[in-house]
Amino acid sequence: MEFDVLGKIIAPILTGVLGILIKRYFEARPRLVTWLIHAAAIPLNDGNGTTVNTHSIVVSNTGKRTAYNIRIGHNFLPAFQIFPQLSHEVIRGADSSAEIVIPTLVPGEQINVSYIYFPPNSWSQVHSYCKSDEMSAKYINIIPAAQLNKLQISVIWGLMFVGTSTLVYWSLYWLWQWAS
Repeated sequence: MEFDVLGKIIAPILTGVLGILIKRYFEARPRLVTWLIHAAAIPLNDGNGTTVNTHSIVVSNTGKRTAYNIRIGHNFLPAFQIFPQLSHEVIRGADSSAEIVIPTLVPGEQINVSYIYFPPNSWSQVHSYCKSDEMSAKYINIIPAAQLNKLQISVIWGLMFVGTSTLVYWSLYWLWQWAS
């Protein structure tokens, strides 16, 4: 049997099986992401020049498994509110540092933590980390963008499959030639 026929049959099958295995490996776990929604300095117009600083962060589990013991670390912990309200614990440390500990975030769940504080503190001085028992959260910068429609996504996945299948084919061809 010629390699060309065998390679054309095996490469797409092998690519599909590898794709499924890789997808299951990477998706079968929690995935924490966090981002800053906004930061603002709000003048109170009280005649004293008082300003109040505020910002919000979102912590989201975009994975396929529940994340346990989510810890949001703070260099200092100002007044805050979590939405939606859920069970949490505040663990205070030395030098006004603290952690907000949330027992679980199920897949697809997200929380918004809003803070309020006074200058000279700024939003960049509040947070130190976000993590769970399984992983550290990935900090992302949000840039608003239009979402692709299903046809565009299907075309992209189709082209990726064809490209990967071609790479597998040429890899098998090279191995076949090397073994011969």
